[in-house]
Amino acid sequence: MSTSTATAAAATGLTTWAIDPAHTHVEFAVRHLMITTVKGRFTDLSGAVRMHDDDITKSDVDIRIAAASIDTREPQRDAHLKSPDFFDVDTYPEITFRSRRVSDVDGNEFKLTGDLTIHGVTREVTLNVTSEGRAKDPWGGERAGFSATTRIKRGDFGLKWNQALETGGVVVGDDVKIALEIELLKQA
Repeated sequence: MSTSTATAAAATGLTTWAIDPAHTHVEFAVRHLMITTVKGRFTDLSGAVRMHDDDITKSDVDIRIAAASIDTREPQRDAHLKSPDFFDVDTYPEITFRSRRVSDVDGNEFKLTGDLTIHGVTREVTLNVTSEGRAKDPWGGERAGFSATTRIKRGDFGLKWNQALETGGVVVGDDVKIALEIELLKQA
């Protein structure tokens, strides 16, 4: 952050916090064959939160996820998910989330609404967020933790590949549960 940006942030009461990717998890769950749930995660992400210490509703979030970092613990499935049938990571290498507003603050819980872009399609989504607290780390840094959940329909983002089952239903469900555990490191 430049000196002028740091001065402007201080004047507005905003502090920048970087996402610590080693202590942050972005996971998803989707129905498979209508009988089980497959879970996966993304392992390469970055971003920042500009947090207002006195008024959380004045905060903003910017997260970037490398779509090719998808990991479902099955290499063949991961290759298919990276293909044009699903994420098409060569054409759409990033999944992004940019906040628009924070609302419904109730103690350490609030709603974070923003633009989620997957597969080149942007939709507004709302995350249910819990602030898990703040702590000093052993190296003198200040950390903050947040948990968040939401649900999306993958078809809303152009992820429409599927196959019908002989017994009825489809191979991949449309509803996707998303869960995030985010650890932030306060920037100087």
